[in-house]
Amino acid sequence: MVKIQAIRQKVIERDYYLSSHAEDEMVDDNLDRTDIEKAIFKGRIEKKLTQHIRGTRYRIEGPSEDGRTIHVICRFKEDGNLIIITVYAL
Repeated sequence: MVKIQAIRQKVIERDYYLSSHAEDEMVDDNLDRTDIEKAIFKGRIEKKLTQHIRGTRYRIEGPSEDGRTIHVICRFKEDGNLIIITVYAL
């Protein structure tokens, strides 16, 4: 799947941003950047969300460092930057 490869490449290059909402949710669920990165590298795009005014979002489901299943919601901005919109543990 091309999009997951593009998302992973942005993470490898450290070329992604966390929204303030994602940061708040990370604190609530005791997650950090390594959890997000592991979920992206080891997970899969579980759903493509196309009905949003700002563009297509991707819901990635994968494992956190401690083995919990988490969701990472992200999208590519118009300028090509990747933004992590939110993240949460299931």
